[in-house]
Parts: sequence; structure tokens; C-alpha cells
Amino acid sequence: MTAADLAINGNGLPWLWLRRNQQALAVMARFKNLLQTLRQARLVVEVGRQKGELSSVADLVDSFLDTPQMEACLKRFKADPDGAALLEERYPPLQPDLEVMQQLPGNSLGFHYAKLILDQGYDPDFFRPRPVKSEAEWLTQRIATTHDIHHVVAGFCTRPEGEAGVLAITAMQIGFPAYVSLTNAAAISRFRLQPDAFGEMSQAISHGISLGFHAKTLAAMRWEEGWDKPLEQWRQDLGITAPANPFGYGLAQ
Repeated sequence: MTAADLAINGNGLPWLWLRRNQQALAVMARFKNLLQTLRQARLVVEVGRQKGELSSVADLVDSFLDTPQMEACLKRFKADPDGAALLEERYPPLQPDLEVMQQLPGNSLGFHYAKLILDQGYDPDFFRPRPVKSEAEWLTQRIATTHDIHHVVAGFCTRPEGEAGVLAITAMQIGFPAYVSLTNAAAISRFRLQPDAFGEMSQAISHGISLGFHAKTLAAMRWEEGWDKPLEQWRQDLGITAPANPFGYGLAQ
């Protein structure tokens, strides 16, 4: 042991012990990250096996709550003034009243949203209940509860291609971790298992990325305050000039 190794740092700890402790902590952090990555990869595979079953998607989403990827996502979300304001006030979760929405004008966002939910036979409260104490929990819940609104405003259907396209929007806009994972997994899976159908999947994802690049941040919108607003007006205000409706992966209107 050299004199340098025996040197005492400002906290009165032997430098050699401190250095080795730091190295051990770094190894532990890398090991934890590896385990987390493996678990998330398994969850992505499980989503595919379950064909997008909601509980498997929720498991994947929740696995990213306390991760560097979610920290980066929150940073991007808060960089948008609208997103920062929503997060600061913990804007309440979506609680749609479909009966009321059905009475709205036929061109309104609320009417189109209610039609999608009812036509698909969805439960409007399909999302997993979560606490919203932390910023990551709030953002995760907000994105989960408003997911189908994104289908409506962006014009993507609910088939796998449409799902990948609509997920690509939020993946591109704020890097929401689970959506980044699922979008890439959808492309790879289709390329490997159904190469003849890869063209439509890649087109839908590219379309979603393009919409995300040009539009305002969908996750930062106060949809509840504009249910009666015409859908086309929403699109104009958001900067969605080319919704997916006319394409094979588009939502029929």
C-alpha cells in the first residue's frame, strides 16, 4: 500500500477505501440497470404475446417509473410550457361522461371520442389506477387516460399498425419510455415475423413520428376543456395537417 493509498481525504476516510467503495457502487448500479433492462425486455415480449392486453402494457409502463429514461421524458415534457403548467397543478385525470358527449355536435371532439369508445366496446375507465404523488406517476396516468383521444385527433385506427402510429407521436414528442420501446418492438416484430406486412407498419410509425414532429405536444393538452370544440379546429390548432384517416391504418370517420 502506497502513501497515496493511505492519504486521508477531507472527510477523514482513507482514499483507497473510498475509491473501492465508489467502484463497488458503480458496479451495483450497472447490475441494477442490467436487471431492469432485462425485465423490461421480457415485458415487451409479454405485451406481444398478449396481443396488447392492457394489464401487460400497464406492467411495462410502470416498469419505467423510476428510471433515467423517465427522468429524461419528464425533462422534455416540462420544457413545454403547457406541459409544465399541467404538471405543476397536477391537472386532474380524465373522467369522461360518454352519455353527455353523445349529445354534443357531431363534429366535436367529445362526440368523436365517445363514438370511438362505444364502437370499440371499450371501458372508458380501462386504465390502471395509480397514485399521482410523483411527477412520473402523474405523467404516466395522464398519458394512459388520454391515449384514445390521441387516436381521434391524429386519426389512427386501433389495429396494431394504428396503435404503433399513435404511440410513435408521444414517443417522438417527449420520449415516453414504454412507447419508445413498444414502437420499436412493433417494427422489429413485424419485420421479423411478417415481412410482407412491414411496409404498412413502417409507414404508420413514420406517419406518427412526422405528426409528432410538427404538432404541439399532445400529452400537454387540456382536452377536457374543449370537448365541444370541432375536431377539425382542434387539429388546426395542434398543427395536425395530415391526419392518418385516409390511410389503411387510419380511423374510419
